[in-house]
Amino acid sequence: MSTSTVDRLRSLLAPGAGPSGPRSLSGWGRTNPTVAEVESVSPSGLADVVARAGERGALVRGLGRSYGDAAQNAGGLVVTLDDVGSPAVVDHTAGTVTVPAGRSLDALLRELVPAGWFVPVTPGTRFVTVGGAIASDIHGKNHHVDGSFGEHVMSLRLLTADGSVLDLGPDSDVFWATIGGMGLTGVILDATIRLLRIETSRMSVDTTRIPDLDTLFASMSEGDERFRYSVAWIDLMATGRQLGRSVLTRGDHATLDRLDVAAAASPLDYGPRQLVDIPPIVPPMGVLNRATVGAFNELWFRKSPRRRVGELQTIANYFHPLDLVGSWNRLYGARGMVQYQFVVPFGEEGALREVIERLSESGVTSFLAVLKRFGAASRAPLSFPFPGWTLALDVPSASGGLAELLHGLDRLVLDAGGRHYFAKDACTTREAVRRGYPRLDEWKAVRERVDPTGRWQSDLGRRLGLLD
Repeated sequence: MSTSTVDRLRSLLAPGAGPSGPRSLSGWGRTNPTVAEVESVSPSGLADVVARAGERGALVRGLGRSYGDAAQNAGGLVVTLDDVGSPAVVDHTAGTVTVPAGRSLDALLRELVPAGWFVPVTPGTRFVTVGGAIASDIHGKNHHVDGSFGEHVMSLRLLTADGSVLDLGPDSDVFWATIGGMGLTGVILDATIRLLRIETSRMSVDTTRIPDLDTLFASMSEGDERFRYSVAWIDLMATGRQLGRSVLTRGDHATLDRLDVAAAASPLDYGPRQLVDIPPIVPPMGVLNRATVGAFNELWFRKSPRRRVGELQTIANYFHPLDLVGSWNRLYGARGMVQYQFVVPFGEEGALREVIERLSESGVTSFLAVLKRFGAASRAPLSFPFPGWTLALDVPSASGGLAELLHGLDRLVLDAGGRHYFAKDACTTREAVRRGYPRLDEWKAVRERVDPTGRWQSDLGRRLGLLD
């Protein structure tokens, strides 16, 4: 489903709209749509198009998988890059790939995996561009071992506001301002990235059913370092002694000696497919409510094994299970969903417990709640992860009292020394950003130097005070 799915995602930036002209755009959460002038251009024509941007500035948009308004620019220009067909160039000796920024991870993986390589970091979906991965400094199940995506970028080329192209590496402060900079320093044209060598396209996965939150904290703290990848699904509707009951899955890339004879004949076979597509006609309030989510969570927990070791799974099933369902965000109805993700330092488990207690007591209908442990922070001033616990959850936007609930959680997170993730955000405040990102002024100084006229803008940048 790769090429056709990516093409469809690009065409669905605004339903019914052509490739250029005024269009209504929203994030994957389908909340807070705004109208911008959209133009689809090749990288060679990008500088000329951006030069025509008015006072509301310009922004490059990838596949629209940021949940909130990160890839929107109300009243301004939004550019999509249509030249994504150039092949990735793999240096098999150095273990690197040089790839256009508009290439999706889905397309890249279809080239890399059969050749025995894997991307250093992947989020929960393959349908993000390389440029978006860098601009959001994405993280995955392996952050406690390998850090975030930007730590594996060896160099990148950046189109700046004056039309010049900078060749940047880790010795440049503009490089680190671009990583995690949400597209507000310029347009990433391409990048060279370190890769991970793999022997097979399978994962060896251990699954454990966890009865409560204390057991989960202990299990992850004591065992995560033995695995490259680790994530826990949490039942946020469980209360009392079952608070925080979870399914913990940890694993690594399977070696060749783990495969049976049939699988060993094509150990790097890789071709993920979409199983079903959610139709555009869904009840206005969606199909996810307290009853349906409660039933799903109970089934998911009960069907998971108490303990299973070394199960072989495909890369797609382990890393990208939601990609099996096309347009799954439609399940939340016309008003969409809010994804809320934060990190709090190790030692602040009490704050994390209180957040989970409030969510459970509120009856929030989230069936996508995951907990991970972060490792060392990136050198990028606006990178989200730092050593601690991160919780991410999806909540229907139609949930009653949602804004009040989430702003209350904001205070708990910030008082514990935590912060929120820009690529997921739809409702965090300027105050939260100022408190959560102590290097914000450092980033702003670099941005103002590389973009003194304020050419690069976004709805998220204005809402959170990144452009002030």
